[in-house]
Amino acid sequence: MAVYIDGKALAAKEKERLMEEAKKLPRKPGLAVILVGDDPASRVYVNNKEKDCAQCGFLSREYLLPEQTREEALLELIAELNQCGEIDGILVQLPLPRQISEQRVIEAIAQDKDVDAFHPANVGRMMTGDPYFLPCTPAGIMEMFRAYGISVAGKRCVVVGRSNIVGKPMAQLLIQNDGTVTTCHTKTKNLSEITRQADILVSAAGQRNLITGDMVKEGVVVIDVAMNRNEEGKFCGDVNFAEVSAKASYITPVPGGVGPMTRVILLRNILTAAQRHQAK
Repeated sequence: MAVYIDGKALAAKEKERLMEEAKKLPRKPGLAVILVGDDPASRVYVNNKEKDCAQCGFLSREYLLPEQTREEALLELIAELNQCGEIDGILVQLPLPRQISEQRVIEAIAQDKDVDAFHPANVGRMMTGDPYFLPCTPAGIMEMFRAYGISVAGKRCVVVGRSNIVGKPMAQLLIQNDGTVTTCHTKTKNLSEITRQADILVSAAGQRNLITGDMVKEGVVVIDVAMNRNEEGKFCGDVNFAEVSAKASYITPVPGGVGPMTRVILLRNILTAAQRHQAK
């Protein structure tokens, strides 16, 4: 039976450390959260991030804009926040309405306030191993590996998912830690043949029950990034948990696994930004 990787407990411990570090600064680390429209899922994410900031003694400012907001207006707000001395990190909740280019918005955020690590410059620096910040979900997963003594070096790692937020940076971090990496997605032919070779399997495809018991080998480490809902409306991931946990050595539950670690890495990035800004 697999060992459950408790992301919630790890995140709680890290929050305590971040709170103590924040107390050493002349002012509170500051986050600006911009939400355009009233998407219910985005609202939940924003509320959770604001709650996390409050728990760690960070400043959090919310900017709620109507669905019809013009791209120019959003870019003007970002430009103001780039210059704001109380704000160390800027987070624009995605997805954005159709009239707004996500790429233009991401590129408008100052590199030293890009705590989501989506800016092309931060992505490029990550490829060289010298990023301003690490992307939150992949970095959280690497922290899980360290906490549970799971070595990546020399392992066959399979990442299912190719998004710029999780799949691609996850593959890069695994490579930088000496893993041998294959990136797949839902259109990959003979996906099960590839996943059965994995010593470490990270699934971030967003498709419920995509990974079943017959698709993994005994002793595999399984990281389930996805957040889906089943027929009863309960959260679940990409992985058929009952089947896969019977064969895995380690596995993340959904919820309570990757999600809390993603949020705590965001807090770490905000603190890092604040420390740099206040050291100037």
